[in-house]
Amino acid sequence: MAHPIMFRDDDPVLARVREIALAFPGAFEKVSHGRPAFFVTKMFVMYGGSVKPATKGDHIQYPQSIMVKVDETERRALEQDGRIFSPAYLGAAGWLGLDLATRKVDWDEVAELIDASFRLVAPKKVIRQLDQA
Repeated sequence: MAHPIMFRDDDPVLARVREIALAFPGAFEKVSHGRPAFFVTKMFVMYGGSVKPATKGDHIQYPQSIMVKVDETERRALEQDGRIFSPAYLGAAGWLGLDLATRKVDWDEVAELIDASFRLVAPKKVIRQLDQA
């Protein structure tokens, strides 16, 4: 059974995330688990996320957010930010979420997080291509 679509294609925040993510060499988008996900062989960013509550109940949704893979050396500092959350399912695999709906978005920060995630999953030859551009 297919996952329900969990985004609006006319979402201006998604449009900006899409613009950043698709600028990376070899990047492509596909819908995964009902959400826009951006890949370069492996996924490097997903738009929208959720948190599994500590007690029984529905997941807490963050529809305007990104989930990115983070370097363990950066994790502690990032977790101090109130906009950061540990996403359901992907959190255990080293991913963090950034809520983009809480206040004015710093798009340079978003681009840096996406860049760092891309570099953690992209093949070395693609990273060299990025560095040469």
